[in-house]
Amino acid sequence: MLHSTDNFRRPADRTAPIGIFDSGYGGLTILSGLREALPQYDYLYLGDNARSPYGQHTFDTIYRYTGQAVAYLFEQGCPLVLLACNTASARALRTIQNVDLVRSEDPTRRVLGIIRPTVEHMDANTRNGHVGILATNATVQSNTYGIETSEYFPRITLSQHAAPMWVPLVEHGEYHESPGVNYFVRREVERLLSMDPEMDLIQLACTHYPLLLPIIRKYVPEHIQIMGQSDIMNEATADYLRRHPEMERRLSTGGQRRFLTTEGDERFAQLASRFLGYELKDASVKHVFLG
Repeated sequence: MLHSTDNFRRPADRTAPIGIFDSGYGGLTILSGLREALPQYDYLYLGDNARSPYGQHTFDTIYRYTGQAVAYLFEQGCPLVLLACNTASARALRTIQNVDLVRSEDPTRRVLGIIRPTVEHMDANTRNGHVGILATNATVQSNTYGIETSEYFPRITLSQHAAPMWVPLVEHGEYHESPGVNYFVRREVERLLSMDPEMDLIQLACTHYPLLLPIIRKYVPEHIQIMGQSDIMNEATADYLRRHPEMERRLSTGGQRRFLTTEGDERFAQLASRFLGYELKDASVKHVFLG
């Protein structure tokens, strides 16, 4: 169990960046979307790339790793941290919100996840209530999407399937057309589709998966929508800041981005360009150690 009073001690600065955490590189797709939708704010991205992927870890390990990352972003002054990671949101968010933040010396700080807004978006976009989820093992095993939909949107019939090979493929740059990539994508898509022939919406519940979207689309019937999560987080963050002006006033608005990684900064800068769509200079990346 994370000792929250030790790890969540330092109060946030009055004006500071929005913190964005992901277990690896996928959250950079969320950052890119936020930069387009809300360009005025400063962002501090932290990728725990040295310990990625989180999807194969135990509940306790994911909670501990996520807590360390959130604590680090708080130490940098971020009053608001977004978990741009489905696995971390599924396994750690509720405990961090309901236990760690409550016990901290600055309970006004906030940590928001990606799952609740995604479920709300699914309900708004499915026509017949039959939705499929493609995610990591940890996200599927947690059944967090199932719990959220049954509690708030019981009309949804949810089918969940793990695609454990997709994150390693993307992080190794294997997300373009090739026999191997096509095989792994087609196999998991067909397994999901076989679970419910009435499915009209597939939610990509991992921020890495949109890089595979052109290949995924090849194996999904045209009448089935495929949704990523970048636009969802844009809308959810903008809505949260509109409803919470006290938080919005604490955020710095210089339009800056900084990047932190638990692996080599040069490697991060090189691989991050795949997700950001532009070259990232080494000077803007800093190596950090968590825990």
